[in-house]
Amino acid sequence: MTDYEFVLYDCDSDAGVARVTLNRPDRLNALNDQMQIEIADAVAKADSDPNVRVVVITGAGRAFCAGGDLNNLGGSDDGSGEGWTSGNADEVRRSFRLAQEMILGVQRCEKPVIAMVNGVATGAGLDLACACDIRIGTPRSRFMSAYVRIGLFPGFGGTWLYPRTLGSLGRAAEMLFTGDFLEAEEAYRLGFLNRLVPEDELEATTMAMAERIAAGPPIAIRLSKLMLYKGLEFDREPAMKMAAAGETITLTSRDHIEGVAAFREKRDAQYQDH
Repeated sequence: MTDYEFVLYDCDSDAGVARVTLNRPDRLNALNDQMQIEIADAVAKADSDPNVRVVVITGAGRAFCAGGDLNNLGGSDDGSGEGWTSGNADEVRRSFRLAQEMILGVQRCEKPVIAMVNGVATGAGLDLACACDIRIGTPRSRFMSAYVRIGLFPGFGGTWLYPRTLGSLGRAAEMLFTGDFLEAEEAYRLGFLNRLVPEDELEATTMAMAERIAAGPPIAIRLSKLMLYKGLEFDREPAMKMAAAGETITLTSRDHIEGVAAFREKRDAQYQDH
């Protein structure tokens, strides 16, 4: 286990799964600067570990993540109002590099990232869940773009993330403009949640999916994730050319040979990532 202050990092090398747990349960896992640094570092650590094939992000206690810590915003614990609103605007803008490194680090991670949403995910916590590739939740999972409730713009990338994960520009606009909660059942109906399971089945369901993906062909899965997101930026013709390049890589891999052999021999494939 890597020693962080606000994040727990565990790696099951046999299963090929790393778990990143946001660990400020007394603050509903609200994000401060150090926590953002640690999340980005933990995801990068998993991404560079050849024994890890899937990353799971979750929260300790009863929340996934309640967004940015209000102590970093316009108010402070002593009610003085000292915070970002009293600082230099350009310094505030530059401070968002931590948010960018965290959110982009999750999406740039070559390996699939699953959000195990064990409770509320609001504001920046919603953005973090959106940055993950797959989301699994329970009836206790609730989602809200909370920024508008305190006069803020979603500086963690929500305006880009929401329409792409909610599947509707109109639904994203409603969440952004109203700050209303998206409940678990509606999130599942929209496809935002890939699975909606009873609370006591959340971990088992998430880990079963993580281990199933981890047992798959790593090269093909990494390329699929890359093109899944790059495809949002490409027109059709360059996307087709990139698809051909990706398939060329997999067709010439030893993992493809193993996959075909396993299929013919009616056994589980043992992929070696080469």
